[in-house]
Amino acid sequence: MIRRIIQIDEEKCNGCGACATACHEGAIGIVNGKAKLLHDHYCDGLGDCLPACPADAIHFVEREAPAYDAAAVAAGKQQKRAPFVCPSAQSRTLHPAAPASSVTMESQLFNWPVQIKLAPLSAPYFAGADLLIAADCTAYAYANIHRDFIAGRVTLIGCPKLDDVDYAEKLAQIFLRNDIRSITLLRMEVPCCGGLANAVQRALNACGKDIPLKVQIVTIDGRSLRNLPELQKKRPETLSGRFFYIGNYFLGSWMPPSLKVTMTVPLVTTVRSGMLGNIPGTVLAS
Repeated sequence: MIRRIIQIDEEKCNGCGACATACHEGAIGIVNGKAKLLHDHYCDGLGDCLPACPADAIHFVEREAPAYDAAAVAAGKQQKRAPFVCPSAQSRTLHPAAPASSVTMESQLFNWPVQIKLAPLSAPYFAGADLLIAADCTAYAYANIHRDFIAGRVTLIGCPKLDDVDYAEKLAQIFLRNDIRSITLLRMEVPCCGGLANAVQRALNACGKDIPLKVQIVTIDGRSLRNLPELQKKRPETLSGRFFYIGNYFLGSWMPPSLKVTMTVPLVTTVRSGMLGNIPGTVLAS
């Protein structure tokens, strides 16, 4: 039968899980960091999930689909599935290593302000700058962020889940008005952090400049991938004019490598889909 049913745009989805929580029928789940309609016959077409989505990634369509099955929904609820909790909000206890040294490191911060929302569109320190765009949580998860990332770079930070703003337009203006030499994007492994990466992606598309981009992903307990031999580095066949992807983490959204964009990317680490979740405390680095 042809009926009204939801459709999820995976490119827009940031994996926050708000729709899965709002869906009383259990029709939506999170798969590989993206919301997915798991059961067509669970969707009643009322759309409680639509206003819950902060990325405007869910819309109604009219298409062939089985009728809503209230009995199946009730049976599913009897299984008492655990409610979805966004990985960024899941409670966990970490076990950090003992401090290796009592030496105090001086701050390497080069600019102020650092919040993307507060940053100027133009400033002298942007001239010829290597730019670090970092998710807020990376500073707490990765102990050596000043030494490994902030030093020698202009730093901008933000949280796509907590900041009620789309960073893409402002970042595009910063890229366009200034001579940015390179961009390093530092994000957490949690899916909702992909919103920051998605904003950088759209800003680069909008400004039209070929700015080298490097994406690095920090897992929650903050150990470095360079100390883990399980992953192998390899050079993709060609990256000129294309985005790269790390498994399911294409700047926060999976896309095929054939997607053409106006940028170039240096040598990066590539990781098989699904491997990231098995490695604790990782920085995926070039």
